[in-house]
Amino acid sequence: MDQILKRVSFLSGSSMRFAVEKVRESGNNNILLTDRGNTFGYQDLVVDFRNIPIMQQTGVPVIMDITHSLQQPNQEKGVSGGNPEMIETIGKAAISVGADGIFIETHPDPDSAKSDGANMLQLSKLERLLIMLTELRKTINTFNY
Repeated sequence: MDQILKRVSFLSGSSMRFAVEKVRESGNNNILLTDRGNTFGYQDLVVDFRNIPIMQQTGVPVIMDITHSLQQPNQEKGVSGGNPEMIETIGKAAISVGADGIFIETHPDPDSAKSDGANMLQLSKLERLLIMLTELRKTINTFNY
């Protein structure tokens, strides 16, 4: 059974090695790490892309949670906001620094989603984004330093 560990927004990427060690000690080596941004003030998240290669030093795949990293928690309306217009940017950056995979929340009509609609990708935009990120990954993979 896979164990997906999400790095909480106030923890450093290097600190995730302790979580990985605990899961491995339990006998489970099917581990994925997920990054979803860092707390920035009270109402925003930002992505520190250094965390991707730092967490990969644990020897497990690192997934970038693109849509949750664009969430804006604790908004005055009582629901989280978001920046879905930045999904493509975060995706391209994550692939460029070597993320092993991506996580994207999507919905046919994000405005009517029960949760997290403010940071979701509209379903009609998913195929184009995945094609772009796949082509970017192929290009990045040609650079074998």
